[in-house]
Amino acid sequence: MIAMQYSFALPADYDMTIIDRRIAEKGHLLDNFPNLIFKAYLTARRGGGSQNQENLYAPFYVWEHADGLNDFLCGDGFVGLTQSFGWPVVNTWFVWKAELSADVASAVCATREMRTTAPHSSLADLRKLESEEASGDVERGGALASIAAFEPTTWTRIRFQLWGERQPIMSVNGVQTYDIGHISTPGRN
Repeated sequence: MIAMQYSFALPADYDMTIIDRRIAEKGHLLDNFPNLIFKAYLTARRGGGSQNQENLYAPFYVWEHADGLNDFLCGDGFVGLTQSFGWPVVNTWFVWKAELSADVASAVCATREMRTTAPHSSLADLRKLESEEASGDVERGGALASIAAFEPTTWTRIRFQLWGERQPIMSVNGVQTYDIGHISTPGRN
């Protein structure tokens, strides 16, 4: 599995209802997309009691394998996105564990925590620990989904979680909280 995210930082005075409307109109187009486990259409708004310093549109994907990711990035939908918002950096991570509940499509918010990996760390131990934590997040922690993944170029790890209820604003460094406009999954109509 491969996790993927790109992000568009939008101007401070950008009307985020434009993004909300785009998600409402186009979100369903990736429902049942081949090899897509899920896509979370994510936004974050600047200020308004949040710690967000900027307006963001930052969808997050989990792909069964690279064919789905390639088909999406080479397809018309991504072309349209880049024509509207520019050419993003597309971050990818190899998924160590993807724990999803049956209610994943009912998520209302998401959190993404970036973690660093110290040089010469035992990756096997980290993988085991991160995988156990992701399973526990769903089984006992109330998350509807928890993804543990890593990227070996910059040695970053992520913990991405979907929640059925609003989460408190995170004050931990490296944690971003998002609102969810839509979740595309297999079998969703």
